[in-house]
Amino acid sequence: MKNSNSLVDNLKSGFAAVVIPVEIALAVLFFLYILGNPDNFQGGNPENHPLPGNYLGIVYKGGVIVPMIIALLMMTVTFAVERWLTIARAKGKSSVKSFVQHVRSLITANNITQAIEVCDKQKGSVAAVVKAGLKKYHELSGSPLETDKKILMIQKDIEETTQLEMPMLEKNLVIIATIASIATLMGLLGTVLGMIKAFAAMATAGAPDAVALANGISEALINTALGIGTSALAIIFYNYFTSKIDALTYGIDEASYTIVQNFTARAKA
Repeated sequence: MKNSNSLVDNLKSGFAAVVIPVEIALAVLFFLYILGNPDNFQGGNPENHPLPGNYLGIVYKGGVIVPMIIALLMMTVTFAVERWLTIARAKGKSSVKSFVQHVRSLITANNITQAIEVCDKQKGSVAAVVKAGLKKYHELSGSPLETDKKILMIQKDIEETTQLEMPMLEKNLVIIATIASIATLMGLLGTVLGMIKAFAAMATAGAPDAVALANGISEALINTALGIGTSALAIIFYNYFTSKIDALTYGIDEASYTIVQNFTARAKA
């Protein structure tokens, strides 16, 4: 069992290391062979202007920064799905709120064994933390130790289990937060490079060409649009998952407080 858990942890820890280079490679291939398909351009040549209304060709003309932003967008979606699945498993089978309320009512009625069975049915990180506290509660009920020591032991078990379970919920969130910060900057960098290229072409051409300049600026701004869109999506996902993790943490704290308070009240009775 220990070896299987270790294998799962290793797969999870290597997830980001595999996903990031793979999606960068996929983004480059998409840029070269889908966006850069000759059918998207005048005369069948990617060096020419895109066909009127052909958005694939227009995005391709955004330049070398485009595949990097596409890779960031793909990573955002991938890690969002991965976090959603992880948090769904941590939550368990039913809602955290209903689970905590059920466990609190059982603890108040001193049905500790039944409360542990509810945790087994619920599964997930929240249930695992609550179960650890309940098991220690049940174990120490008939112990001759002082009440304060018993309470500290219950709290210690809850805290140790929390430290094992909760960090997995925040894992890879830092990647989404980083993408939210750098996607816009990457887009602006692509726009600046595109503007430099457009004005440099105008300078070497001699006579001003308003159409060429307009096309160059339009293609350069593609990077900004992609970067801002990716950044906005990453911020939405990050805030959503952070709120979900806060809700799980609150549920654990609420159940833990009930366990300790109930044990204290019965010890003093």
